[in-house]
Amino acid sequence: MPLPPPDFDSPVRADISKRLGLLAAGAAVAPLWRNAVGGVTFGTDDGRVVKVGPRNAETSTRAEADRLRWAAAYTPVPEVLEAGEDGDVEWLVTRTLPGLSAVDPRWLAEPAIAVRAVGVGLRALHDALPVDACPFDWGVASRLANAAGRGVTVPVELRDAPTPEMLVVCHGDACCPNTLLADDGGWLAHVDLGALGVADRWADIAVASMSTEWNYGPGWDDALIDAYGVEPDPVRLAYYRSLWNAT
Repeated sequence: MPLPPPDFDSPVRADISKRLGLLAAGAAVAPLWRNAVGGVTFGTDDGRVVKVGPRNAETSTRAEADRLRWAAAYTPVPEVLEAGEDGDVEWLVTRTLPGLSAVDPRWLAEPAIAVRAVGVGLRALHDALPVDACPFDWGVASRLANAAGRGVTVPVELRDAPTPEMLVVCHGDACCPNTLLADDGGWLAHVDLGALGVADRWADIAVASMSTEWNYGPGWDDALIDAYGVEPDPVRLAYYRSLWNAT
């Protein structure tokens, strides 16, 4: 089994490696992803996805498990098998979904198909999840409070948010890698919903469209917004992209 990335303190790295071994339980594993805070995600040959990393003050694997269990009644998301924490390490185990990430090499080679699927999939997610029944919040006040709790200083001008255009249950990290595509290029499911909650839909649209440049190169953001089914809103796009980058 590959070790986690080397940018942890030694005791944390050892704990993550040990936990990966315990969760794999003898299954063969393959690395899938490494996030910005050092969490690692592995797929197993017995149909599971194992996410392990240091405790994260922005969101947690327990928070993601709660959100996945709630969202599963309304939209395709991974089935939670296990979640927990021990010391400085936390983990989440889900059942593997079919399909490929929108940034799999197959879809990086066909950005028009991938970008459209991400936009259509995001609109489907927003349409499917009931705002009135959602117990989770991802509004600006909540995000600013979370940032403050992590010691992040947010520019003063970002504390004055635009009036929400439409409240939906947002994904919370709608970047392109978190949409899975079927073989025919249609959207299939969403993953990594640790920040899911009620907010202006532009909080998701802004980040999803911004991420097209990171993944496919410049010029695709309007195509995603068009696939979602709205006209660009320059004020809200600028605000929510700035808030994302600042927090």
